[in-house]
Amino acid sequence: MATATKTPSKRAASKTGAAAAVKSTRARNGSAVQAAPAAAKVAAKAGGVAKNTPVKRALNGASAHAPKLARGAKASRATRVKSHTGNGAVPAELTDDVQELARDTLHEGEVVRKTRALDDAEVAVPVQVGGLTPEVTRPDYWDKACADLVKRDRILKKLIPKFGPVHLLSRGDPFVTLARSVVGQQISVASAQAAWHRVEGACPKLVPQQFVKLGQDKLMACGLSKRKTEYILDLAEHFVSGALHVGKWTTMEDEAVIAELTQIRGIGRWTAEMFLIFNLSRPDVLPLDDLGLIRAISLNYFSGEPVTRSEAREVAANWEPWRTVATWYMWRSLDPLPVDY
Repeated sequence: MATATKTPSKRAASKTGAAAAVKSTRARNGSAVQAAPAAAKVAAKAGGVAKNTPVKRALNGASAHAPKLARGAKASRATRVKSHTGNGAVPAELTDDVQELARDTLHEGEVVRKTRALDDAEVAVPVQVGGLTPEVTRPDYWDKACADLVKRDRILKKLIPKFGPVHLLSRGDPFVTLARSVVGQQISVASAQAAWHRVEGACPKLVPQQFVKLGQDKLMACGLSKRKTEYILDLAEHFVSGALHVGKWTTMEDEAVIAELTQIRGIGRWTAEMFLIFNLSRPDVLPLDDLGLIRAISLNYFSGEPVTRSEAREVAANWEPWRTVATWYMWRSLDPLPVDY
């Protein structure tokens, strides 16, 4: 069969028809073309950005102009957020702690209290877990970090001045910090405070040896579940036996401290990162398992659209080496008053 070929006249007619179709399409969509985001035009002129990702739009202040995601896309991103924030089945050994575990977020033997990936009203901000009295009232890097973050991040430029002189408090007793964090897992702040007050009444000295002496039955009488009492007693035994390098934590790398802490029953990565922030005052901790942080990034940088851990990490790359400070202000944007229990 012979193959038809286009003659010069046919090719010319084809080009003319295509040009007319393009002109017609442009006429119909003129308003849409004119409404293209200004940020996209700037990026195109610059020629340096090959891909205008949601993170880049958020960091450049263009998130408010981004088109709304289709329902299917929203559902897909919500699913990704859940898969990246630790949501999953509840281990059988935790079922005696609270009835709402099936809806909370599990982290290696711990549950972040009252955090749900897509529930505006129920995303909690991690509390400042701590000991008896603050040993450090203001981290020595805080002012420098704030000044640096204000210069480089458009959101923090607004948030940091908004909250005035409030700042992170460092607490001094490692055992008490960790014990209180275990007590506070899976329950509300008010319930954690009440339980801890009962523990203080039963064990006024709040030292590991006294907890071991107190025993499981008396701890359970304070309102703690059997599983939590086991966790706290295991923690106390680690301190008493000298298995932990407590005296070296201040000089150890972040990941080394996390690795040591997560060997203790009931202490997962989230609790270890909270310890790094609130006890050791480490300046560059990014707790990506914390749904309060994920939610704050979503609200502040993505107009409330769900974000993945990967996208949150991209945003936070602009905060280094002060990710602790930026995270603290992200929490404050959800709850202006730092909670101490």
